[in-house]
Amino acid sequence: MKIFIDSANFEEIKEAVSWGIIDGATTNPSLMAKEKGQSVEKLSKQICAIVPGPVSLEGKAMTSQELIEEARQLSRIAKNVVVKIPMSIEGIKAVQVLNKEGIKTNVTLIFSANQSLLAAKSGATYVSPFLGRLDDIGEIGMNLVKEIKTVFSNYQYKTEIIAASIRSPEHVRQSALAGSDIATIPFKILKQLFQHPLTDKGINIFLNDWKKLKI
Repeated sequence: MKIFIDSANFEEIKEAVSWGIIDGATTNPSLMAKEKGQSVEKLSKQICAIVPGPVSLEGKAMTSQELIEEARQLSRIAKNVVVKIPMSIEGIKAVQVLNKEGIKTNVTLIFSANQSLLAAKSGATYVSPFLGRLDDIGEIGMNLVKEIKTVFSNYQYKTEIIAASIRSPEHVRQSALAGSDIATIPFKILKQLFQHPLTDKGINIFLNDWKKLKI
């Protein structure tokens, strides 16, 4: 499973990339808005330059023609740009045009297998089911990843699944077990993946035993 960082904070992304386990990144307007005082275009260019893989960028357009024009502009920022497109009739219309133009797309705000099917049929490069938001309303978000995986396998769609709205290391584990192609993970959760109390305990034991040795 590929690991993306879900962030628009350049320092977070730079640090995570230095670990050597990051395959891409996802951003959205909410994440960009947190980086106050920075030009969105400049920040996007910085992120694309440092991330060794696809970077999802999202605009604000809603109609198909506006989405297409905005996607064309975003794709010029860097070669590794993937344009986030909202799951809607207008969005799906735009995806078909962008696919023919060779512009990669990430259909976002996916909450059902039917939505993912429409996105895949339209030529989306990625679909992003939002696990945490489904959990928030009493559904089991991970079940959606499993359903999408089955649908795509049934019909050999090349569209990749990005497990999004990751809220915990458990979401990451379950995404990997479910066969998600990618998990896009906030920086805080990425750091937690390294941790386990028995690992910390074992390191301390080894260090204390080492001090007892006479060299």
